[in-house]
Amino acid sequence: MEPFREIRAVTFDVGGTLITPWPSVGHVYGEVAARHGLREVDIEKLNKQFAAAWRSKTGFDYSRPAWAKLVAKTFSHWFKSGQDVQFFDELYERFAQPESWRIYDDVLPAIEMLIGRGVDLGIISNWDERLRPLLKRLKLDGYFQVIIISQEIGFQKPSDVVFHEAVRKFTCPASCVLHIGDGEVEDVEGARQAGLQSALLCRNGKPQDQNTLNSLSELAGLFH
Repeated sequence: MEPFREIRAVTFDVGGTLITPWPSVGHVYGEVAARHGLREVDIEKLNKQFAAAWRSKTGFDYSRPAWAKLVAKTFSHWFKSGQDVQFFDELYERFAQPESWRIYDDVLPAIEMLIGRGVDLGIISNWDERLRPLLKRLKLDGYFQVIIISQEIGFQKPSDVVFHEAVRKFTCPASCVLHIGDGEVEDVEGARQAGLQSALLCRNGKPQDQNTLNSLSELAGLFH
């Protein structure tokens, strides 16, 4: 990648960028399901079901009812179509807890490097009311001067409203803000359309274009 130009602030996506479900969505779903009498649930099948439900979602607004529908799709092999998952409330609460998440190993070193270079930091995330308390419990919130959460402002990435709100709070030109995330549309395209610089974080190592990072550790060589 080419070094970034005149960056005064860096914003990050959260899920898949800073943190990941731990040990996996399927593990957490399976553990809770087992406590409610759903025995011999295949963890990998749950992970695949969740991934398929996530890819096929439309009009997803990160509200509690939207999550309930997504969970129902994930468990569609175990429950009748349209049937509520009776332990949804417990699942929803589990993903508000820090034990259900892991901070990627490259996150804190990258954050500390940026702070050491005088760069302001922010978060721009499509998430719900659980994110702020979760960031606090993970001891991440104190690193970020700006935290923009879709459910709080009523718009979701890739809407430019989300990115412009972050820029407004930083009080610097959009062109001086770099956004990093793992979504090609929500993060990279959304940020570019809003006038920010952007980089795709591709943790699976697959080659993308010149604006791709395979790890946040690569950021150190891109700031002068």
